[in-house]
Amino acid sequence: MSTLDSVQVRDYMTTKLVTFSPDMEVMQAVHTLVENGISGAPVLDDHGKLVGMLSQRDCLSIALMAAQDSCIAGPVAQFMSTNPVTVEPDANLTQLATMFTTAPFRRYPVLDHGKVVGQISRSDVLRAISALC
Repeated sequence: MSTLDSVQVRDYMTTKLVTFSPDMEVMQAVHTLVENGISGAPVLDDHGKLVGMLSQRDCLSIALMAAQDSCIAGPVAQFMSTNPVTVEPDANLTQLATMFTTAPFRRYPVLDHGKVVGQISRSDVLRAISALC
């Protein structure tokens, strides 16, 4: 029987990603999150380099601005989390599950040689556990 030690991030990561640019209007990003039913996405610069993550949590401060002003809040760069923690595609899911239990993140971008190749979430780990057990 397989264990989470033998399953790699690459086996369960999402590769069809929604991404944002730092200069995108954050309300457009909020609409994209809602339309796609996702809770966050990587923010990439013009060269495809990961510069941040934008999550629902990051976007909640927009509600205060939108309630009092217009629905234009500013660029994604103003709201995103910078210096995101990343994982490699060959990390095993036991390592990843440990990371999820000790950090507040719901997802990690997956980098292979500095390039974003996917994203893995808590739900992906649970899917792997369900398939194994």
